[in-house]
Amino acid sequence: MIEVKHIIKQYPEKRALDDVSATFNAHETTVILGPSGSGKSTLLRTLNLLERPTSGTLALNDLTINFEAPIAKKEIFNVRQTFGMVFQEKALFAHLTVLKNIIEGPVQVKKESVAVATKKAEALLERFGMTELAARYPSELSGGQQQRVAIMRALAMQPEYLLLDEPTSALDPELEAQVLHVLKELAAQRTSMIVVTHNLGFARQVADHIIFIENGQIGYDGSAEGFFSATDTRIQQFLNAMSF
Repeated sequence: MIEVKHIIKQYPEKRALDDVSATFNAHETTVILGPSGSGKSTLLRTLNLLERPTSGTLALNDLTINFEAPIAKKEIFNVRQTFGMVFQEKALFAHLTVLKNIIEGPVQVKKESVAVATKKAEALLERFGMTELAARYPSELSGGQQQRVAIMRALAMQPEYLLLDEPTSALDPELEAQVLHVLKELAAQRTSMIVVTHNLGFARQVADHIIFIENGQIGYDGSAEGFFSATDTRIQQFLNAMSF
């Protein structure tokens, strides 16, 4: 379980997160929704310390981090080892093949042997139906294929939680559907995922837990069923706007 309490992230020009507290359970899919600029990605990136809040705490397993105190490098490393991160931009290594992109983290960070990492990577490629692409380079892949490789690369690190920041927003509808199909399968397997997305259909199908955030504050924190049936005027306005 991950718990953040009273998180504030203050930039010179705005407060991105304003006294945010939330819990993220393992083996669930949490979807973070909200309008553009609401603080969704800032909250997600706080969890693996890519963003450091101005104040508040983060509790992860037996570790608690107070953001008003110095954070040791070992603590940062331990936190980041817990997560696999998938960005909107995909960010694959252009000079490495698909297979080598997947094994790079396990070999360099976890110090696995190339043979062990390769065996695990081949299993992931088979699982995602992409074995024939192992020797290709990112430039030879479609956007959807690149994003699936990015997901496999994150899973190869065997993280406790998979974080995904708008993983399909740069894709056309057909390629988006390919990636969302993979994420639906991971959700069905009870992979611990926290996803920032604009896709309400995906959220409705896979989310166990939804956090709705606006102006840096949480406006809803509960079940997906409760969110989509909410009578709250602002939530209804958001749902209607996003369904246009």
